[in-house]
Amino acid sequence: MRTILLNLFLSTVSLALLGQGKPRWTQESERELDYPSRFFFTGYAQGNARAGETVEDAKNRLMRDAQGLLSESVRVTVRSHASSQTVSAMTNRTERIDAVFSSNVQTFADVEIVGIRSEPPYHDPATGVVHAFAYVSRNELAGFHKSNIAMNLAQAEGLLQTALNLEAAGEKPQARRQCEQAMPLLAKIRASQNMLAAVDPHAAPDDLQTARTEALHGRMALLQAHLAQSVIVFLESVESNFSRAETVLGNRLKALLSERGCSFADEPAQADFRLKIEASTRYYGAEYDFTVCYADVTVSLFDVRKDRIVFQDEFSQKGVLRTRETAGRQALEDAAPTIAEKISEWIY
Repeated sequence: MRTILLNLFLSTVSLALLGQGKPRWTQESERELDYPSRFFFTGYAQGNARAGETVEDAKNRLMRDAQGLLSESVRVTVRSHASSQTVSAMTNRTERIDAVFSSNVQTFADVEIVGIRSEPPYHDPATGVVHAFAYVSRNELAGFHKSNIAMNLAQAEGLLQTALNLEAAGEKPQARRQCEQAMPLLAKIRASQNMLAAVDPHAAPDDLQTARTEALHGRMALLQAHLAQSVIVFLESVESNFSRAETVLGNRLKALLSERGCSFADEPAQADFRLKIEASTRYYGAEYDFTVCYADVTVSLFDVRKDRIVFQDEFSQKGVLRTRETAGRQALEDAAPTIAEKISEWIY
């Protein structure tokens, strides 16, 4: 009898100890109590070890699953908020929704969520089930994005001011580069604002800094529009197709540069840049029933303000058509996109 009672006692103690060893978060009701959704995003996963998988490997796998579920929970909240904001704005017929904001909501929602923490995975010896739990504080997530907004705003405003100073000094290409560096920061600001508003519905206007962002966006858009229309080029193109004067290269190049915001001067003194092109064609050979010709092109770009040549190059462009004249003309025309690309970093 003593032996039976002792065994019962030991069994009771063992079960009690096992019960004490099982974390509270393995129970849904306890998770909701300890990590309420108004304060936390959470992710929970459970399962048995797979064939050939150790318990430790199962713990690592399920922890990744729990973190993935948590991240998806945050992303769903962000997408839902962005969708409601877009619908609301469209209903009110505002014009404040811009492509930068809309295109970056999805991009930002797909990045890793910062500040994720996790409890040590638990393996239940009685059932063999592995439990994994991850969580992130809404307050910490909101605090991170408040800091992100302030930091990126300050950096973007600094780049914009530098761009304005460069534009005033006549350094238009450099001013454009400053604007190009600022645009990704503006996208990050928009995304952080969206994240902050989603995880903290009561975020203060001073934390979101929407008015400051809108002012920055407006100033940058005006400057970019001004810069896009302010590059004036004087183009001198001397081209020949087997000794016959042509204008196909120059005409195509003007069209391409105009699409990028350039305008053209009739006099060299009126221009920011003087672009000189010399091109002539030559016969190369035949391929099947086609004629192969090349246009040999020389390019020179002169920066008027710097009073020096900033870019020079020589290259050959292939053209393939039925006759020498048509193949040569094709080669001249196809040289225009190459020139536009080569000089773009200097004039934009």
